[in-house]
Amino acid sequence: MSSIAFIGLGNMGAPMAQNLIKAGHALTVFDLVPATVRTLTEAGARAAGSAAEAVAGAEIVITMLPASKHVEGLYLGEDLLARIEPPTLVIDCSTIAPDSARKVGAAAQARGLDMVDAPVSGGTGGAVAGTLTFIVGGSDQALARARPVLEQMGRNIFHAGPSGAGQVAKICNNMLLGILMAGTSEALALGVANGLDPKVLSDIIAKSSGRNWATELYNPWPEVMPDTPASKGYAGGFGTDLMLKDLGLAAEAALSARAATPLGELARNLYALHSQGGSGGLDFSSIVRLYTQKPK
Repeated sequence: MSSIAFIGLGNMGAPMAQNLIKAGHALTVFDLVPATVRTLTEAGARAAGSAAEAVAGAEIVITMLPASKHVEGLYLGEDLLARIEPPTLVIDCSTIAPDSARKVGAAAQARGLDMVDAPVSGGTGGAVAGTLTFIVGGSDQALARARPVLEQMGRNIFHAGPSGAGQVAKICNNMLLGILMAGTSEALALGVANGLDPKVLSDIIAKSSGRNWATELYNPWPEVMPDTPASKGYAGGFGTDLMLKDLGLAAEAALSARAATPLGELARNLYALHSQGGSGGLDFSSIVRLYTQKPK
């Protein structure tokens, strides 16, 4: 088993760290929120007073942070990379801009460190169950070292390409997810407005050419699927503001590559309007409310 430093114990990071403890690894954890650190120490981890203290002597460093500025700020601004001694493996599971991942990855390589960007898909439920999908960017050598640890937190591991590729694949997937959810919501709202039962319409779509993940597994209409956020007041799940963040990353990547993403931009604007209306903390499937709100 390995000595692992885990930095960032939010809704995703905490259960991921819990699974590593269950697998028998020795974890040292750090987060700015004391309560989350306490939960992990009660599970058997050791608390560190700083990120620098957490990485001292670690064989593997894992970070799960909110955004690009936090990852760059930690590894480059606070120069955490200088505190990590080769041959330590660095795994960043945050979802950030590909350019940021490449920048930090290049700095790690210059330091003689193997590093992968390994953003995840699967949500908090997947993090708890240990069934996450990891979308990895980095060298074959680094992935080979990371794979045994990733397999203890997830079920599927894809190698997207070199440094930054994991982030590109993740934001492409989430851009499509945002588009699909907005489109599914629009279609269901249209059907209901014309007198259809949303459950019946969802069943028809699920067996027809419009079938997609939203209609089959994560329906945005309340009471169509009892275990989805839509049937629980849109609580939990993947927040609207998180989807908006990922759509923003897709827009940045499109600008960087001079690529056209008109539907991605439309979806970003729809989620921005939804967030500005006070729904930023609700699950992203609550976008259906944009189509069902009655004019005042």
